[in-house]
Amino acid sequence: MSDTIFGKIVSGEIPSEFIYEDEHCIAINDVNPQAPVHVLVIPKRDIPRLVDAEMDDRDLLGHLLLAAGNVARQLGVDEAFRLIINNGSDAGQTVFHLHLHIIAGRKFAEGHMAG
Repeated sequence: MSDTIFGKIVSGEIPSEFIYEDEHCIAINDVNPQAPVHVLVIPKRDIPRLVDAEMDDRDLLGHLLLAAGNVARQLGVDEAFRLIINNGSDAGQTVFHLHLHIIAGRKFAEGHMAG
Protein backbone atom coordinates (compact mmCIF):
# COMPACT_ATOMS: atom_id res chain seq x y z
CA MET A 1 0.00 0.00 0.00
CA SER A 2 1.20 3.51 -0.76
CA ASP A 3 2.55 5.93 1.83
CA THR A 4 -0.01 8.53 0.78
CA ILE A 5 -2.72 9.61 3.19
CA PHE A 6 -5.21 7.54 1.17
CA GLY A 7 -3.00 4.46 1.35
CA LYS A 8 -2.80 4.93 5.12
CA ILE A 9 -6.58 5.34 5.37
CA VAL A 10 -7.20 2.21 3.26
CA SER A 11 -4.76 0.17 5.39
CA GLY A 12 -6.31 1.42 8.64
CA GLU A 13 -3.14 3.21 9.73
CA ILE A 14 -5.11 6.47 9.78
CA PRO A 15 -8.64 6.05 11.16
CA SER A 16 -11.43 7.36 8.98
CA GLU A 17 -15.17 6.93 8.77
CA PHE A 18 -16.05 5.02 5.63
CA ILE A 19 -19.42 5.91 4.16
CA TYR A 20 -19.02 2.98 1.75
CA GLU A 21 -16.72 0.00 1.55
CA ASP A 22 -16.50 -3.13 -0.54
CA GLU A 23 -13.68 -5.49 -1.46
CA HIS A 24 -12.20 -3.05 -4.02
CA CYS A 25 -12.72 0.47 -2.68
CA ILE A 26 -13.79 2.80 0.08
CA ALA A 27 -15.61 6.13 0.12
CA ILE A 28 -15.00 8.94 2.59
CA ASN A 29 -16.11 12.53 2.94
CA ASP A 30 -13.59 15.04 1.59
CA VAL A 31 -11.98 17.04 4.42
CA ASN A 32 -12.06 20.17 2.22
CA PRO A 33 -15.49 19.95 0.56
CA GLN A 34 -16.20 22.03 -2.54
CA ALA A 35 -19.98 21.42 -2.35
CA PRO A 36 -22.53 20.25 0.25
CA VAL A 37 -21.74 16.67 -0.84
CA HIS A 38 -18.10 15.95 -1.64
CA VAL A 39 -17.10 12.32 -1.33
CA LEU A 40 -13.95 10.54 -2.45
CA VAL A 41 -14.08 7.03 -3.87
CA ILE A 42 -10.66 5.46 -3.36
CA PRO A 43 -9.52 2.10 -4.72
CA LYS A 44 -7.80 -0.21 -2.26
CA ARG A 45 -5.24 -0.98 -4.97
CA ASP A 46 -2.53 1.66 -5.19
CA ILE A 47 -2.60 3.37 -8.59
CA PRO A 48 -0.91 6.80 -8.39
CA ARG A 49 -2.72 8.47 -11.34
CA LEU A 50 -5.31 7.42 -13.88
CA VAL A 51 -2.63 7.29 -16.59
CA ASP A 52 -0.72 4.78 -14.47
CA ALA A 53 -3.56 2.26 -14.72
CA GLU A 54 -2.94 -0.73 -16.95
CA MET A 55 -5.15 -3.15 -18.86
CA ASP A 56 -5.24 -5.39 -15.79
CA ASP A 57 -6.93 -2.50 -13.93
CA ARG A 58 -9.89 -2.19 -16.32
CA ASP A 59 -12.28 -4.18 -14.12
CA LEU A 60 -11.29 -2.09 -11.10
CA LEU A 61 -11.78 1.16 -13.02
CA GLY A 62 -15.26 0.07 -14.08
CA HIS A 63 -16.00 -1.00 -10.52
CA LEU A 64 -15.06 2.48 -9.25
CA LEU A 65 -17.68 4.03 -11.55
CA LEU A 66 -20.32 1.59 -10.32
CA ALA A 67 -19.32 2.24 -6.71
CA ALA A 68 -19.63 6.00 -7.30
CA GLY A 69 -23.18 5.44 -8.57
CA ASN A 70 -23.98 3.34 -5.50
CA VAL A 71 -22.61 6.03 -3.18
CA ALA A 72 -24.57 8.75 -5.01
CA ARG A 73 -27.77 6.71 -4.58
CA GLN A 74 -26.94 6.07 -0.92
CA LEU A 75 -26.51 9.82 -0.35
CA GLY A 76 -29.66 10.72 -2.29
CA VAL A 77 -27.83 12.73 -4.97
CA ASP A 78 -28.11 10.24 -7.83
CA GLU A 79 -30.19 12.63 -9.96
CA ALA A 80 -27.42 15.25 -10.21
CA PHE A 81 -23.75 14.97 -9.38
CA ARG A 82 -20.35 15.47 -10.94
CA LEU A 83 -17.71 12.78 -11.00
CA ILE A 84 -14.17 14.10 -11.30
CA ILE A 85 -10.76 12.46 -11.59
CA ASN A 86 -7.77 14.79 -11.43
CA ASN A 87 -4.66 13.43 -13.15
CA GLY A 88 -1.40 15.15 -12.22
CA SER A 89 -0.54 18.18 -10.14
CA ASP A 90 -1.33 20.66 -12.93
CA ALA A 91 -4.86 19.21 -13.03
CA GLY A 92 -5.28 19.68 -9.28
CA GLN A 93 -4.28 16.22 -8.04
CA THR A 94 -2.72 16.62 -4.60
CA VAL A 95 -2.73 13.01 -3.39
CA PHE A 96 -1.09 10.58 -5.78
CA HIS A 97 -3.37 7.64 -5.13
CA LEU A 98 -6.12 7.49 -7.76
CA HIS A 99 -9.48 8.70 -6.43
CA LEU A 100 -12.82 9.91 -7.77
CA HIS A 101 -14.61 12.99 -6.47
CA ILE A 102 -18.41 12.83 -6.21
CA ILE A 103 -19.58 16.43 -5.97
CA ALA A 104 -23.26 17.26 -5.50
CA GLY A 105 -25.83 19.10 -3.45
CA ARG A 106 -25.88 22.33 -5.43
CA LYS A 107 -26.63 23.42 -8.96
CA PHE A 108 -23.54 23.69 -11.12
CA ALA A 109 -23.07 26.54 -13.56
CA GLU A 110 -23.05 25.69 -17.22
CA GLY A 111 -19.74 26.22 -18.86
CA HIS A 112 -16.85 24.47 -20.50
CA MET A 113 -17.59 21.24 -18.62
CA ALA A 114 -21.23 21.13 -19.68
CA GLY A 115 -22.19 18.44 -22.04
